[in-house]
Amino acid sequence: MIIDQQAEFGEMMWRADPETVRTAQLTEFRQYVQGQGVEIGDAYEELWQWSVDEPAAFWQAFAEFAGVYMEPAPRPIRTTDPMPNTKWFPGRRLNFARQLLEGHEGTALLAVAEDGQQTEVSWQQLRHDVAALAQHLRDLGVEQGDRVAAVLPNIAEAVTAFLATASLGAVWSICSPEFGPGAIASRFTQLEPKVLITSPGHTLGGKDRDNTATLQAVLDEVSSIEHVVWVAGDTVITEPALGVPAARWEEIILQDAPLEFTDVEFSSPLWVLFSSGTTGKPKGIVHSHGGALLEELKMLMFHTELRPGDRYLNVASTSWVLWNALVSALGVGATAVLVDGNPTYPSHSRVWEVAAATKTTALGVSAGLIHACEKTGLAASESYDLSHLRCLQVTGSPLSLDGYRWVYANVGDVWLSSMSGGTDIGSIFVGGVVTEPVYAGHIQVPALGVRVESWDNAGKPTTGKGELVVTDPMPSMPLFFWGDADGSRYRDSYFTMYPGVWRHGDFIEFNDSGILIHGRSDSTLNRHGLRLGSAEIYAVVEAIPQVAEAMVIGAEINAEDYYMPLFIQPAAGFDAEQTRADIVTAIRKHLSPRYLPDDIIEMRAIPHTKTGKKLEVPVKRLLQGEAASDVVDLGAIDDAELFAQYAAFARNYLEQRTRAAV
Repeated sequence: MIIDQQAEFGEMMWRADPETVRTAQLTEFRQYVQGQGVEIGDAYEELWQWSVDEPAAFWQAFAEFAGVYMEPAPRPIRTTDPMPNTKWFPGRRLNFARQLLEGHEGTALLAVAEDGQQTEVSWQQLRHDVAALAQHLRDLGVEQGDRVAAVLPNIAEAVTAFLATASLGAVWSICSPEFGPGAIASRFTQLEPKVLITSPGHTLGGKDRDNTATLQAVLDEVSSIEHVVWVAGDTVITEPALGVPAARWEEIILQDAPLEFTDVEFSSPLWVLFSSGTTGKPKGIVHSHGGALLEELKMLMFHTELRPGDRYLNVASTSWVLWNALVSALGVGATAVLVDGNPTYPSHSRVWEVAAATKTTALGVSAGLIHACEKTGLAASESYDLSHLRCLQVTGSPLSLDGYRWVYANVGDVWLSSMSGGTDIGSIFVGGVVTEPVYAGHIQVPALGVRVESWDNAGKPTTGKGELVVTDPMPSMPLFFWGDADGSRYRDSYFTMYPGVWRHGDFIEFNDSGILIHGRSDSTLNRHGLRLGSAEIYAVVEAIPQVAEAMVIGAEINAEDYYMPLFIQPAAGFDAEQTRADIVTAIRKHLSPRYLPDDIIEMRAIPHTKTGKKLEVPVKRLLQGEAASDVVDLGAIDDAELFAQYAAFARNYLEQRTRAAV
C-alpha cells in the first residue's frame, strides 16, 4: 500500500499489506529453514545474517526449497579455498536447461514484435524446438565445452537457441544485432565458436535493417565458425550467401527429436557474458551452470517474488545480463515476455503499453527510462491498465528521489524494487524484498547470501559511503575470464585494491532507511580533496526540469590540473541562462560549492553503451588526450556520431590548453 507518494528522502513510501507478507515466497523460505531447526526470528535482517554466516547451509536449503535437481555427491557444499578459487557443490552434476524446461505447462514465452503483434510459445512447443535444434547441433559435431554464438534480437528463437546449447553442455554467447561488426567480432574471436545462429535482418525503430554487411564482416574475422543457422524471425530480409554452410531454422524445427540433457559439473561453463568494452578489450565473463542457476532463481523467487504463471517483462537487449534473468524466469514456471525492436519506440509510453497488453506482473526497467518518463510528465496508470503489475524492478543506475515519486504517483500501488548488481556476477548485490518497506530514494536490503559491505580506503568497514565489497564468495562469481590463462586479468579486475576481497567498483552507503549506490568509484569526482560519486551530481542536476540528462567528468589532466565539465542534454522549455543558474544553485544548496563544474556544456545527448551506461570513463580519457579509437569500440555504444562530438570537444579543449601554455 502507498504510504506517501511525495515522501521526503529516506521516508517510508510503501509497504506490503499483511496478507502479501504472510504469503510471500520469502516468508515460506524463512519458515522452511526454521522448520529445519535454524533459530532465527521473523525479521529479514536475521534471515540475511544467517545466510551469510552459514552460506553452505543457506545454499543447500535454497537448492532444496527451489527444487533444483543435482546428482548427490559426498562432498562439502563449498571448498575452503579463498576467493576467487572457491568451488561450490563440487562433484554435483546438473543442467541449467533441464531446470528451466521440465515440469511446466501453459505459456512459456510471450513474444511482442515492435508493431505490437503477440506470439505465444507453449512449454510443449518450446521443449520440441529445443530438442530439434539440439539434435541439429549434435549432428554438426557440437559437444560439451564447444561454443555456440548468436547475433539475435530479443525473440523466441534466441531463448530456444540458448536452451538447446545449454542442454548439450556447450557454451553460449550472444550479441544484439545493433552492435557493430567490430564489437561483435572482438567478442566472438575470443571464443572461437563452431556455430553462429543469426538473422539476416532485424526490426528497430520502425525499420527493417539488413544485417548482411555486419555478418559478412564477422565471418571474415571469426574463422572458427563452421556453420550458420538462419533465423527468419520477423524480418523480410532474405538469407545471403556468405560462403559458410547454412541451415534454416524453420526446417530444423520441423524435425522430431528426443529432449535430452547432458548433466555437467556444477562449475562447468554455461555462458560467456561480455563487459561493455569501453575501456579495453571486452572481458569474457564465464559463469557456471550451477552458480548462474542458483543466483538467478534466488533473485527471481525472493527479490522479485516471481511465481508459476506470472508474467515477467525485463526491458533488455540480448547483450545485457538482464536478458539472462528474463530467460531464467522459466525456471520458476513464469512466462517470459520478450519485446523485439526498440522498447521505447515511438515513445517511452510503449513500455507501459506492452506491460498492460501482456498483463505483466513483474516489470524490469532502467532508471533512465523512469527518469525520462518523469521528465515528460507521462501518467502511465491513467493511459494504461497496469492492474496486473505487482513488482517494478529498477536497475542500470541509481534511481533518484523524483523517480521514486513518479512511480508512486503515476504507476500505482506497486512494490518498487530498486536493485544493483552486475554482469560480473549475473545477479544482484543489493535489492528489494516484498516483506520490507520502501523508503524514498533507497534500495531496501542486501541480497540473501551476499556479504556486501562498505569499506573505506584503508580497508575498514564503514556504514557511510565507501567501496562496495563482497567479503565472502558467491556461487555466481565468474569461473574465469575467457582467454585469461593465468587469471591475472580476473584478479586485477576485482582483488587488487583489497587482496582476497571482491571490490566491485561502485560507491555504496548503508543507513537507517536502506542502501544508496553513489555511482562508479572508477569515475569518482575528487575536487579539492573531497570525493563524490557522479550519481550525487546527477541526483540534483537531473532534478531540474530543463535538464533531460547530464554527465559529469572529473579528469586529472596532469599532476596538478583537474578539469570538471558538466555535459547536459536540454529538455523541453530549455533556457540556457536560467538553466545554468539553476544548476549552480542546486549544486551549492544540495552538495558543495566545491562541486561547481568548470564548464556547463550543452550537447545533443549523453552517450551510452548499448546497455545504457553513461560513457564517463571513455570521455574522461578523451580529455586526458587519448584517441577516440583507443578508448571505445564504436560498435558497442549507442550513437557513434554523438561520441564523435565529444571527441571533437576534447580535442578543442586540449588545443586551447596548449595555446594558453605557450
